[in-house]
Amino acid sequence: MIRQFLVCGLLLAGLSISASGEDKHQHLPTWPTNAGLEKMKTLVGTWVSADKDGKPTDDVVSVIKLTAGGSVIHETLFPGQPHEMVSIYTVDGSDLVMTHYCMLGNQPRMKAKTKSLGNKLHFEFAGGSNLDPKKDKHMHSATLNIVDADHFEVDGIGWENGAPAKEMCNGLKLVRKK
Repeated sequence: MIRQFLVCGLLLAGLSISASGEDKHQHLPTWPTNAGLEKMKTLVGTWVSADKDGKPTDDVVSVIKLTAGGSVIHETLFPGQPHEMVSIYTVDGSDLVMTHYCMLGNQPRMKAKTKSLGNKLHFEFAGGSNLDPKKDKHMHSATLNIVDADHFEVDGIGWENGAPAKEMCNGLKLVRKK
């Protein structure tokens, strides 16, 4: 009998500890809102390339997730491919910023222009790691055009030898995978 009370008491203690542990996670800190980040949150999902007629293909180009308590957008480009890359979008003060972890081994940082907070988010080069912008090839700007809830486009400008590079980072048309 004493053993049953002891087991029941331990079970109740464990449940109350578990319940109080869950309660802590329900009170995550709130972050100041940023229009650009809120716009980016609408892109959470899996995106495939569009064919010449705008129809979805089977080629997954981008997987966008919300992480870090809702304060960070994590985008994996070309998942599982040899040229897989990651872009992280977050807020720095009042600015929406992006760090692109490129297959070239560099990490350009870009900042969204404050005038670009409609359906287009335009990011411009603001520094980076593992690159000399006067000579190294890198992503230098990017424009995300959110066409509607199921379509967005990415146009980027690569940079090499201090000038725009040809045939780099432009013209992606993406469709939300259903």
